[in-house]
Amino acid sequence: MINIRVKRVYEDYDVTDGVRVLVDRLWPRGLRKATSKVDIWMRDVAPSDGLRKWFSHDPKKWMRFKSKYRVELKDNRELQKLVQLAVENGTVTLVFAALDQRHNNAVALAEVLRRKAERASKAG
Repeated sequence: MINIRVKRVYEDYDVTDGVRVLVDRLWPRGLRKATSKVDIWMRDVAPSDGLRKWFSHDPKKWMRFKSKYRVELKDNRELQKLVQLAVENGTVTLVFAALDQRHNNAVALAEVLRRKAERASKAG
């Protein structure tokens, strides 16, 4: 079974997090790499700078953001690596820095990742 979780990078680490993957393009403010408990930083799976700035965590733009982000992810090599990581490890926690815990790229990415990882695990 594949378990994709989403959590703020500033929240406490938990052993049930599995592999913790930072999915933001920019390193979170005030967080030291040495003590971050981030296993992998996949900045290239994050939305483009243009899309990130356009969205600006505006809940009114959420549905359009998700749609545009899915288009960006279509041929994203990092997403394929993330799918493989989920299939191999079972539990992956996507960590992010945004204050809005419902409208951010990690939440949108988790939706895509769940579908792709489930398909990949059934096929393989």
